[in-house]
Amino acid sequence: QVQLVGSGGGLVQAGGSLRLSCAASGRTFSSYAMGWFRQAPGKEREFVACISWSGGSTTYAGSARGRFTISRDNAKNTVYLQMNSLKPEDTAVYYCAAGRYSATYATYDYWGQGTQVTVSS
Repeated sequence: QVQLVGSGGGLVQAGGSLRLSCAASGRTFSSYAMGWFRQAPGKEREFVACISWSGGSTTYAGSARGRFTISRDNAKNTVYLQMNSLKPEDTAVYYCAAGRYSATYATYDYWGQGTQVTVSS
């Protein structure tokens, strides 16, 4: 079993940057692919980015490609999401998840509690 705790959200002006972190407990962290999803008010949860267990493969949603970078440090049981050039439409609760390498919500078994990101215009 894996427990995930996300952090690093906050309020930032458009064009600014934030780095989200997701710390995992459990010895099996390195065997899971990790993903970031987000959910804005009144909208469905959507895929942002994912990274394979080794960190060798990454996939991004079109809205994130070129601005966001997902990475992981298996020695620290942590996955990161570096977000640059933030836009007001990036405002959402961001969730980290552990599971199978996929952009599909249902393939992830474990979820963090979410961290709020608010981008002001």
